Amino acid sequence: MNDEQLLIERFYASFGKQDWKGMLDCYDDDIIFYDPVFENLETGHARAMWEMVVTSAKDLEMSVSDIESEDGYGSCHWVASYIFPRTGRRVVNRGKAYFKFSGGKISEHQDDFNFWKWSSQAFGIPGILLGWSAFLRNKVRKKARKALEKFMAGAVPTVIAPQAK
Repeated sequence: MNDEQLLIERFYASFGKQDWKGMLDCYDDDIIFYDPVFENLETGHARAMWEMVVTSAKDLEMSVSDIESEDGYGSCHWVASYIFPRTGRRVVNRGKAYFKFSGGKISEHQDDFNFWKWSSQAFGIPGILLGWSAFLRNKVRKKARKALEKFMAGAVPTVIAPQAK
């Protein structure tokens, strides 16, 4: 494995141990993150999102496979299994992550997963019936952003800012 592949492996090993500080140590100071729920997050928002997600996760199991990298870009497949806090339902989310590296760190991270499959597990019948719709997708995004802003308002400033070198 090359250094970038090892970095991806370390990121997901930290995720599986619910070690958000270890995850953030893999990120560049100016990280850009995207996923279907939170959409675009930069630096402080991305960092706080991982702390919020990891510290609220219950019964988390994380696996990563098919780690690849070449010429400053990488990807992997991941599976996250956890209890969704809002509904208490078990979710097994399968996705693919794409990375860009800079200075030995992850500078861009994009997660891609099937929102309908995720929402079907997280919300049950409403997710099955409406998970494909812009209505549910926008409602989930709005609630996720609101939760992140509330979390950040109570967060210690060093969590929001890049880690000191």
